Amino acid sequence: MWTQQDTLLVLWALVAIALVIVLVARLRLHAFPALMIGALAMGLLSGIGTDGGIGVGKLVDSFEGGAGDTLGQVGLLVALGTMLGALLSESGGADQIASTVLDRAGDNRVPWAMAVVAMIVGIPLFFEIGVVLLIPIIFTVARRLQARRHEEGLPAGGNTYLLVGIPALAGLSVLHGLVPPHPGPLTAISTIDADLGTTMIYGFIVAIPTVIIAGPLFARMATHWAHAEPPEALVQQVAREPEVDTRPSFGLTLFTILLPVALMLVRTVADVALDEGDAVRKWADFVGNPVVALLVGVLVAMWTFGFGRGFDREKLSSLMGNSLAPAASILLIIGAGGGFKGVLVDSGIGDAIAKGVENAGVSALILGWLVAVLIRLATGSATVATVTAAGIMAPLVAHDAAIDRPLLALAIGAGSLFFSHVNDAGFWLINQYFGMSVKDTIKTWSVMETIISVCGLIGVLLLSLVV
Repeated sequence: MWTQQDTLLVLWALVAIALVIVLVARLRLHAFPALMIGALAMGLLSGIGTDGGIGVGKLVDSFEGGAGDTLGQVGLLVALGTMLGALLSESGGADQIASTVLDRAGDNRVPWAMAVVAMIVGIPLFFEIGVVLLIPIIFTVARRLQARRHEEGLPAGGNTYLLVGIPALAGLSVLHGLVPPHPGPLTAISTIDADLGTTMIYGFIVAIPTVIIAGPLFARMATHWAHAEPPEALVQQVAREPEVDTRPSFGLTLFTILLPVALMLVRTVADVALDEGDAVRKWADFVGNPVVALLVGVLVAMWTFGFGRGFDREKLSSLMGNSLAPAASILLIIGAGGGFKGVLVDSGIGDAIAKGVENAGVSALILGWLVAVLIRLATGSATVATVTAAGIMAPLVAHDAAIDRPLLALAIGAGSLFFSHVNDAGFWLINQYFGMSVKDTIKTWSVMETIISVCGLIGVLLLSLVV
């Protein structure tokens, strides 16, 4: 039953989120302390971990736990991905891929090509890993496209960073939310006991038109109402013209950046095909762990992009060490965003929202999507939204055999992507990489995520008419 305390939790969450937006957008406070202030305000107002008291000790633990979990998952990946990106750029590999994409696709089809590349790369990857792997390619393609238009006397056609970046982000995000083996869909599948193969097939059917709408088509519009200006230090690091004369071949470049993807894909196949105690599966789980896979990718890149291009050990060490400097601010903001999310989750707001909607008399598919949407908005976590929504829907599914479980899993996954904003660490990852204001990040990234969520639900509902 919905209580007054539940109402207050939702109210305090709205106040804390609004506070962060005002501090960053209006008062121009750096996002790192702004997120900390918002998290502390939420904890103090909600009386987290107490029976009405302030609960300072619990609040600090909650923030530190959320920040630590996020940096533990994302921080190492960003650091390794940044090193790989620096090697890719310095060797001329990013320039090689950019040249190939532009030459093969043509200027007008570049957004479509980037969406396809992102969907292929994103099949086994976490969203954050896909971003750090693709950023050098996105930035290089964007700069080359802008230069070609300038040389040919053509109009700019909007911000090229967004024109190239949004389709890539859409491809990664859709795969992450709708298609197994990503953790969100797998969690929903396991909780409501849906069939993995059927869910995967349905997921791809829904994913393709969703990527088209939220990626290339939306990018054409978004470039005219928002502006992205990535930090110059980061752009120069990952998208500058190479100093070496011998670029790696397209095949060698592709092999190097897809090696971590392949290792993670091996892990996924082994987890599905082999028993839990199998020795091969244990080794596949080890080498396919995202941190290990990216580390292997960096070690291989040290040869293919480093020594193989004539770099000596001193230059290689300096390049990899210096590459981490531009990522420091990004990591701190991502960590603070994770801390804010941790406070929101520990406040119990997810349970409060769940109680408010579990008795609603609507379609199971729409209800699952709606629960995931509300918890995503409140906590900023797609995983928490998926786990909570699937847990709420599981008893209903068990008593109603008419509910299509694979479609319900997809509806929940689509809802978990709805309107990423300031309480989502991914929001700040995109905000910092693309150098956008909070307002422009909402007008591009947040709107794109909402389009994905709504199109995903529409696709699920249309499929429900024929399956």
